[in-house]
Amino acid sequence: MSDHKAFLSALPEETRRALTERSDGHGLARLALHLGLIAAIGVWIAAEGPFWAALLPLQGVLIVFLFTLQHECTHKTPFRSEWVNEAVGRLSGLMILQPFEWFRYYHLAHHRHTGDPGRDPELAGGPRRGWAAFWIGLSGWGYWRHNIGVLIANAAGRPGPHAPARAAGRIAWEARLMLALYLLAALSFVWTDALLWAWLAPMAIGMPALRLYLLAEHGRCPMVADMFANTRTTFTNAVVRFVAWNMPYHTEHHVFPAVPFHRLPDLARLMSGKRENEAQGFRRFAARYVAGIGREREGER
Repeated sequence: MSDHKAFLSALPEETRRALTERSDGHGLARLALHLGLIAAIGVWIAAEGPFWAALLPLQGVLIVFLFTLQHECTHKTPFRSEWVNEAVGRLSGLMILQPFEWFRYYHLAHHRHTGDPGRDPELAGGPRRGWAAFWIGLSGWGYWRHNIGVLIANAAGRPGPHAPARAAGRIAWEARLMLALYLLAALSFVWTDALLWAWLAPMAIGMPALRLYLLAEHGRCPMVADMFANTRTTFTNAVVRFVAWNMPYHTEHHVFPAVPFHRLPDLARLMSGKRENEAQGFRRFAARYVAGIGREREGER
């Protein structure tokens, strides 16, 4: 029995029930603040209020980190009501160009095979090494290319290897609806560029922050089955935890995916001393990661 499974089996049933209790109240309050900020800043940018351009990075971070909310909705944990999880997951996916119906199966494969280079879809193609791979990854180029390709393939009825055949029809219609809505959004550019500056440009600016965050989740962790080893928790400030829906507690999430975002800090306290990979902030993680790129280059000589 691996270490994370031993930890889970030792948790008292009362503790497990308390940790996995979902709440519409916690989820809707967080959602209202997150989407409210996006809407308010978006209106300010579209109206070209004072210093509107300075708000583009903040707007971008708020939008791209809807990824973490959509991710949680695949687990049906942010909200007690299942229909709210479904609706919010789809809305988040629409805003970040990532189809929800498809992503739930892609992400399930990641959880089932975390750290397995042959089966974990997040490790497809093997580890990315060197400065070029680092900067291209940070730019978000791979994200845009991959997700646009997925949308087109899904719409054509080719959802890829992770989706079961029974879901192919739902995935295809979701992709077709998303593409139709994007076409309508593109038509709006004829009379206004509001969506460009309030949505698309901020996303492009904010994407490196999301890519760095995602790199910290598993980057340079051992490719083993134990979740205490193959995943990293990053201790960070309350603002980042808010924007990322507490997902910097990522070891905790992988060990016990049924725990909703608002109970992950409680689970983190129970796991103290058990995690093999931790980072004290994303700046320190980035510094260590960049130093590792330098060592890789030395090793190539």
